[in-house]
Amino acid sequence: MVGRVEKIIGKEKLILETGKVAKQANGSVWVQYGGTVVLVTSCGKEMSPGEMMDFFPLTVEYRGRTYAGGKIPGGFFKREGRPLENEIITSRLIDRPLRPLFPEGLPMEVQIIATALSVDEVNDPDILGIIGASASLAISDIPFSTEIGAARIGYVDGKFIINPTHEDREKSIIDLVVSGGKEGVSMVEGNCREVSEDIVLEAIEIGSKVCGEVAEMIGEMKEKYGKEKRNIGLIKVPDELLAKVEKEAGDKIRESNLIKEKKEAKVKIDETKKELISSLSSDYEEYLIQKAFSIVEEKEVRKEVIEGKRLDGRAPEEIRPISCEVGVLPRTHGSALFTRGETQALVVVTLGSKEDEQTMEKLWGDEITKTFMLHYNFPPFSVGEIRPMRGPGRREIGHGHLAEKALKPVIPEWESFPYTIRLVSDILESNGSSSMATVCGGSLALMDAGVPTKRPVAGIAMGLVKEDDKEVILTDIFGLEDKYGDMDLKIAGTSQGITAIQMDIKVNGLNLELLRKSFLRSKEARGKILEIMEDAISSPRKEVSQYAPHIAVIEISQDKIGSLIGPGGKNIRKIISDTGAKIFVDDAIGRVTIESKDKNALDKAIKSVRASTQKVEVGGIYTGKVARITPFGAFVELFPGTEGLLHVSQIDNEYVEDVRKFFKEGDEVKVKVISIDERGRINLSRKELLNQPH
Repeated sequence: MVGRVEKIIGKEKLILETGKVAKQANGSVWVQYGGTVVLVTSCGKEMSPGEMMDFFPLTVEYRGRTYAGGKIPGGFFKREGRPLENEIITSRLIDRPLRPLFPEGLPMEVQIIATALSVDEVNDPDILGIIGASASLAISDIPFSTEIGAARIGYVDGKFIINPTHEDREKSIIDLVVSGGKEGVSMVEGNCREVSEDIVLEAIEIGSKVCGEVAEMIGEMKEKYGKEKRNIGLIKVPDELLAKVEKEAGDKIRESNLIKEKKEAKVKIDETKKELISSLSSDYEEYLIQKAFSIVEEKEVRKEVIEGKRLDGRAPEEIRPISCEVGVLPRTHGSALFTRGETQALVVVTLGSKEDEQTMEKLWGDEITKTFMLHYNFPPFSVGEIRPMRGPGRREIGHGHLAEKALKPVIPEWESFPYTIRLVSDILESNGSSSMATVCGGSLALMDAGVPTKRPVAGIAMGLVKEDDKEVILTDIFGLEDKYGDMDLKIAGTSQGITAIQMDIKVNGLNLELLRKSFLRSKEARGKILEIMEDAISSPRKEVSQYAPHIAVIEISQDKIGSLIGPGGKNIRKIISDTGAKIFVDDAIGRVTIESKDKNALDKAIKSVRASTQKVEVGGIYTGKVARITPFGAFVELFPGTEGLLHVSQIDNEYVEDVRKFFKEGDEVKVKVISIDERGRINLSRKELLNQPH
């Protein structure tokens, strides 16, 4: 049955349609907002006990078709290939609010595919992907009962904007994506330009209300057009198995988790798990034993927290020990080693020129370039494991993206610091919140490299354990608290405000008062971390590293670009040949960027460029070189590419019969500009200078 629901949300009408396309999927929804259209489908395949895993096998794929923006893909093959970075980020954005809402023990593999079919260059398709995924699951026969909505919130000139356009987002000081339903907020992701906690919380509150409206639309669609849910029995761990695991391994689990060293604790846990599987595998499937083990371990972790005892002995608001070092690598442009507990990030800065900018394709409009990049690596040794070393996975791309957003608001504008900046974070140890360690280490490394950042940035991960009417907010969560807790709230910012936020929760929703308390705790923690960071380096170094390229930017008049380049590029090639510097000319705005590894060569190139682009003024006195001699005078090069005629009548007070008796090619001569005709020809005089009193 073809069905449709619609409602004005923000500035546009949100339209959800089903039953017309992709009818063989378990659920499919056509989502339209303005001229942006996204098709989202959900498919589910039941699994046999032998196929069951110890995690829920949900995959989310978001793709944008280039035809959506009226473009043809670049490259040799001229078709879409592997997902772009922004598509991976959007896939994660869709996945995160939905994954915790599937029924525990659902024996089903689920795949959600969101495809951007049309983009209007105004409204972003990512929000529609979340809404469509929720709606397609709601109307499908896949067991999924909680409808959630999504909204983007901006803040321009003191006013909040629901689903801001791209133009609004350019001016907005916040860019938050909020997801949730009737139960409250379930996911937040975004970046801010050093914004106060109060403004961010108000934005989340507004977003939560909009999400509720969208969830109601989806509920209406489900009621009218939804399929009956499949009657699939959930796989539950038998009570007798739980009792056996508790009896045989409960004490060992408790003892292992109280070991301060993660590696030692993991060895003990793995030994206990192996013994259990060996003891019980004749009676139970291995995945059930694994699940029972996790349930018992989770119960123990949460019990300790609720009773006010964290496994590592800290108080709920206490941060793990922190150490900061800068300049740890002698030949890099900037480096820092940030260690918090058993999480350690080595972050390195490399400074490059304009040719190092990253060019990125978009579904619409022109290509964009990035002059600030952050790349995050998570090698297997950081958690004591062995696995193949391949390209960056979704987790690495997502964590790098979050850290990049956290640091971007303090990066200087290219005009004042004309470098391409690349940060690389290598996680050397991990036991929780490596993305926030990357933020802290990245801020230190930037200052070590001499990048004039506005202020240092610190990040912290907050957690929550909620049991009935008891709730404990945890500061600086580590691995087990993240795994078995109810919230992972990462907040990064400066002393002036928040720069990035990411929140995921495992319960149906989070009330705003609890969120407010978490924000205040986070602010206190960030302040303490910033103080520790300041002891390592309090401000950016005055100079960039001696190993970094030297770069200068010169603004010139657009009508002088031709003089700089010269006929067939002769002049600019000569400057490059003479100095060894690289020169990039942006003729659209008259900007010249000069780069050299040698400071003296840079200064020489700057002098030559300025000389080539000076404006000749009538009455001005210049020292030039004789370029060539003719019977009627000498052509004098005042600057590279700029010549004037010194006529025989203007060489000397006496009659000049042979110019070569006065000059030869290459001689320097001091001259005065006496006129410039309508064709731009410059007439010079030496005689007038001879007549001037000394």
